[in-house]
Amino acid sequence: MSFDGVLTYAIAGELNEALAGGRITKIHQPSAYEIVMLVRARGQNHKVLLSAHPTYARVHLTNETYDNPPEPPMFCMRLRKQLEGSIIESVRQVDFDRIIIIDAKGRDELGDVQTKRLMIEIMGRHSNIILVDASTNTIIDSLKHLPPSVNRYRTVLPGHPYVAPPAHGKLNPLEATEETVLKKLDFHAGKLAQQLVSAFSGISPLFANEAVFRAGLANRATLPKSFLALIDDVRHRRFAPMMYTNGEKEWFYVLPLKHLQIEGQPFASASGLLDRFYFGKAERDRVKQQAHDIERLMANEKAKNEKKLLKLEQTLEEAKQADIYRLYGELLTAHLYAAKRGMTEIEVVNYYDENGGTITIPLDPQKSPSDNAQQYFQKYQKVKNSLAVVQEQIERTKEDIAYCDTILSQLETAAPKDVEEIRDELIEQGYLRPRATKGTKKRKPTAPELDRYIASDGTEILVGKNNKQNDYLTTKLAHKDDIWLHVKNIPGSHVVIRSRQPSDETLLEAANLAAYFSKARQSGSVPVDYTRIRHVKKPSGAKPGFVIYEHEQTLYVTPDEELIRAMKQRQKEQAAKRP
Repeated sequence: MSFDGVLTYAIAGELNEALAGGRITKIHQPSAYEIVMLVRARGQNHKVLLSAHPTYARVHLTNETYDNPPEPPMFCMRLRKQLEGSIIESVRQVDFDRIIIIDAKGRDELGDVQTKRLMIEIMGRHSNIILVDASTNTIIDSLKHLPPSVNRYRTVLPGHPYVAPPAHGKLNPLEATEETVLKKLDFHAGKLAQQLVSAFSGISPLFANEAVFRAGLANRATLPKSFLALIDDVRHRRFAPMMYTNGEKEWFYVLPLKHLQIEGQPFASASGLLDRFYFGKAERDRVKQQAHDIERLMANEKAKNEKKLLKLEQTLEEAKQADIYRLYGELLTAHLYAAKRGMTEIEVVNYYDENGGTITIPLDPQKSPSDNAQQYFQKYQKVKNSLAVVQEQIERTKEDIAYCDTILSQLETAAPKDVEEIRDELIEQGYLRPRATKGTKKRKPTAPELDRYIASDGTEILVGKNNKQNDYLTTKLAHKDDIWLHVKNIPGSHVVIRSRQPSDETLLEAANLAAYFSKARQSGSVPVDYTRIRHVKKPSGAKPGFVIYEHEQTLYVTPDEELIRAMKQRQKEQAAKRP
């Protein structure tokens, strides 16, 4: 895990420098595991993310926007009551461990000054956020409750004393000397990096591997020096936040990782690094949890329709053999004199064969020759009539498969707010049952909230993330001379450039958005069609999001996430300037 004691030390320092003396103005809880605090300090507004996610636990300043639920969870309400309006006294790390304490001083209902302590424990699936009364060390509330039946070592429930996680008996590396490092290492046992992790608190395998790598031929003379040199960089906050990737895996750290032997991407701060590294990861996980039932339903619907399509195509092939029944009926009628009841087949001359060949006609021995002929004529008529029906069903089934593909593709890039719109759409289409509304107010229909981006020349670009947004954007919001884009023959978002004559660069940037928010976002050289809105039509009775268009031209782009982030950042900066 990259979020070790070293990174915690860096983050705690950053937060203390930015937030100490600041006032907590707002608190939100966008998901079950995440808390966002807005702090006003030194004339600036700071947004702090506290996450106890089982996989993505972290603490850092953030510039990302998080969608909040209509009703705040109970823990959020408790934090608001206890912390909003309080002044942050300090942010510090506990014993070089992955625990950060935020002390905030404020007044209670009686006007008495009290200090509340927010404990953020970053420990994988055991991560937690705990609010403690500093004067009595009593737990006020916590994000995750741990009764004695779950954890015998400590109880994390309101009213119980706060007990720190169990210590592992490791040494604080900030207090280490060459002598203590040598005492903890057995050079004959090997696995020196693993020994460093086991001996010192807050040291991750990344840090330990870096120390061993920098030691060269690691021995009693070189390894302690390389280890302590890295610790000295930490002590004096000589951090260089970097993110590394080899195309398959990503790493991040606040010290250069020379042992990876790949070039890293630098960041100005540890918070900026974490904000970038976790961009989309935690949100995707949240969406996956919210949309699990939808994803499973649409995958099952797609599989069911694919089986149905296969059977319909088989029926169509059989229907194409209808002419043989007509031939049997006509030839049998012409040879009734030669057929007798009880015969199972009859060989007759095929008058339609230019070579004068014969053909064998199967017969039902229980029926007369005339009834056999009539049965073939009836089969012919039935199959002939079914051709049009089967063809219509095939087209409808293909549309259903395409619709399922579209929904599954939209879920892959959906934000939490988009999931509810997709759910409402599926209820309207009859795929899902309406939720029980007893005791809750019916929501008033509102215009979908579209994703907005700003091109490098300042042009606004709008993106529909689901079918409701796509229909609203294309058929209601966009001007008839705006430029409309969509990936060619692939499920994806509708993209609109709010300009009649966009520059070539803006066209490419909008095409990049269309390719990224589609099923082809992992592909290269994706074909993207563009035309004016006036040439885009929605057929009567078509499924949500489905349109036809003409007079299109095609661009080929490879989705670039960094380009999209830059366009989104420009939109945020522009929105921040508005009064």
